[in-house]
Amino acid sequence: MRLRPDRTPAPVRRLRAADGGAGTVYLVHPGALDAEVHRTLAEALPEGTGLTVLDLSALPEYGEAALTGGRAATTVEDLAGRLGDELVRARTADGADGRPYTLAGWSFGGVIAQALVERLPAGQRPRRLVLLDSIAPTDAYKPSDEELNPTLLLGWFSLYLGAKRGRPVVPDAERLAGAGIEDGLEAVLEAAVAGGALRADTPVFGLRKLYDTYVDGLLRNNRLTAPYRAVPSSVPLVLVTAEGSLIPDDPTLGWEPLAPHGLTTHRSPGDHYTMLSRPDAAAVIARLVHAA
Repeated sequence: MRLRPDRTPAPVRRLRAADGGAGTVYLVHPGALDAEVHRTLAEALPEGTGLTVLDLSALPEYGEAALTGGRAATTVEDLAGRLGDELVRARTADGADGRPYTLAGWSFGGVIAQALVERLPAGQRPRRLVLLDSIAPTDAYKPSDEELNPTLLLGWFSLYLGAKRGRPVVPDAERLAGAGIEDGLEAVLEAAVAGGALRADTPVFGLRKLYDTYVDGLLRNNRLTAPYRAVPSSVPLVLVTAEGSLIPDDPTLGWEPLAPHGLTTHRSPGDHYTMLSRPDAAAVIARLVHAA
């Protein structure tokens, strides 16, 4: 009898092996897009530098919450502990114990990465933490579920859909302003069809299922962050914001209160999602993670 292959994603995804002692970049990825999206960054890194993704969505208590209403039976601290254990094991397997290394985190992965660093013994921490368009877990950026209104969410969903399909999805902003979910999704669908991201016969109820899962993922992250109290970072922070960041008006994304050892900011081409797949954005990020 043939057994079905195990399709459960692994928490540790080695996208590129280090060669010649150049070292490895470890990157905390929260899902939404598949971890394979980081291959663009792997290819942009200097010769010999490795890239290993710590895939948060592979932890069932986190990943499955996006499919069950956005309520995760875990905490930021527990998730950081789980991925911290995976990081230590991965570095041991790489023969990198005691060597300097780079840790990065994209989006909510940056929150987990910062919590992870503070759980590590001082001698095992990275020299710096690189945050990729990650919003700080501070009170100023902990909205209630009600504050995540359809206009905001539909705009973010359009960015996500465009990145997922590899085509721009740019709905009319006036149609989204104040729109309900159903009317807003009609506008998103029209834009997706016009941009070649979806077929003309795509039903709006099919798009609604994808939207609901996307929103549940955001709510999960929001609810995990709400009770969490981050401690100031023990290492310098490097923040890379996308030109099309989810919060375009704050170049620090709220990290200054958590950066007593310094916060440097940089800008990347693309939006919150396409910064991971655009070669020009990957070139910017590769220089920063390598320098760190």
